[in-house]
This record gives sequence, C-alpha cells and structure tokens, in this order.
Amino acid sequence: MKFALCTISFRHQLISFPEIVNFARYHRFDGIEMWGIHAENLFEHARLRTEFELKSMKAEGISISMLSDYLSIASEQDFASTLQRCDRLIQLARWMGTTKIRTFAGQVPSQRISLAERECYVTRIRKLCDRCSRFGIQLIVEIHPGTLADNLNSTMSLLSEVGHDLLRLNFDVMHVWEFGGEIEEHYQTLKPWVDHFHFKNIKEAENVNIFEPSNVYAASGNREGMSLLGEGLIDYKKFLDQLGDRDLFASLEWFGSSPFKVLEKEITWLHQQQKSVVAGKFGIH
Repeated sequence: MKFALCTISFRHQLISFPEIVNFARYHRFDGIEMWGIHAENLFEHARLRTEFELKSMKAEGISISMLSDYLSIASEQDFASTLQRCDRLIQLARWMGTTKIRTFAGQVPSQRISLAERECYVTRIRKLCDRCSRFGIQLIVEIHPGTLADNLNSTMSLLSEVGHDLLRLNFDVMHVWEFGGEIEEHYQTLKPWVDHFHFKNIKEAENVNIFEPSNVYAASGNREGMSLLGEGLIDYKKFLDQLGDRDLFASLEWFGSSPFKVLEKEITWLHQQQKSVVAGKFGIH
C-alpha cells in the first residue's frame, strides 16, 4: 500500500503547500490527495512555486494521488457548468501529474431516486467518463451515503449501467462499513473496480453522523467521536492484512483538530502495520 495525506485536513488553517510537502517528505508519505479548490488556488496564485514543489516531489517518489472535487449531476439545466468544471479539473489534474479525479454519484440516496432520474444520473456520469477518457483520466466515484454508491447492490448496478472502462471506485472503508456485513467481503466483490481508498475511523457507531458534509466542512463542526485508525470501531489491522502489498493509494482522511500531530501518529502506525504484514509474509517473527 501507498499512503497519502489529504490537503482537506488543513482546510481551516493557514498552511502553505510547501509546508505540507515538507511534512509529507519527512514522515515518508507516498503522496498527497489534493482538494480541488486548493489545486485551483495554487494554479492561479502560486503556479511557479507549486511547479517547483511538484518537480521536487516527483524526484523523491512523492505524487499527487488524486484530485478530489464534486461534479454535480443533479440536473440537465446545470450540467453544462458541470462539464466546464470537469474540463477545469482535467487541466488541473494533468498539471499536477495525477490521472484520478474523485467525485460523488449525485446527492440522492439510491433507495429514494426514481428509475427515470437514475437513468439521467447514469447518462451524465458516462458523459463525464467520456470527457476524462480523452486525456487518460479515471473518474473515481466515492462510496458514500446519500448517493448512488451508498450500498453494495446500487454500487454494482451503477458500474454496470455506466459501463465505462475508466470509471473506478474510491473505497471509503468507513462508508463501506455502513453497508453492514463484513468489509473484507465487500472489498472482494468490488475489488476489480477499486482504485483508491479512504481511511478514517470512529469510536462508536452512533458517531457516524459526524462525517456528514454539513458537519465536517464547517469550521465549527463537531469533531467528537473521530478516532485514530488503530483505536476505533473498525479493525484496520485486519483489513490491511487482507490488502497485503497491493500497489494502490490509501488517503488518511482526517477532519479533526491538530492534523500534523494526528497524521504523524497515523502514518507511524500504518508503517508499523506494513512491517508486520511483510514479516508475516516471509515468516519473520
């Protein structure tokens, strides 16, 4: 596994991109997941300095793992603006050297959407995939509550309905846990389409609502109940053992306070787990 930090963790702080890169370098992160608005601002206001940092990162084996944004598919009336936004994200992704753009499959739960509306959503996602494919960009749909990828059956159906080779999944472990059942079994089912992971954890099941967008994006949102990966309700050690050494990125999606301090603890723990997996593979005790 390769591990990335998310610039969204620093959304409420005055932290420069060079500072984030230096932190990633020092603590042996493999990549940085870039929030779309951060990429936009760097391109517009700090392009030359950012290009220097990107070259430095590449030389050291650190990459931009994914560009994360939201492409609205809610209405045909607004879809022209969505296509323009998609074109802008493609430009930013190519500038930053990544082949992945993350989005969501709408903002309507799969159980509440009509068949006709679902067909429209699918058509729009396919058009976005076509747009991205011209430049070799994968469109990564995140598994997330309140979307067409909010349970296993709907997610599988969505992949089939869109039917595009470059449509892939961001396997958010906690949101998959919300499906119910075993995370590992869901992963095996979705594995052919998984091209990225999000790792986060909670202390108790009743804490799950703290990750609703209206809360996590708010500067004054509730952060109680967020947990370190190795200390929460979800058994990440078990999941990492199953993943083994698969060569994909997992981003540490921390929305709480003290991101530098927490991410340092998280990456240290993850590196320790990797050593344990390797030792077990070769029978080293």
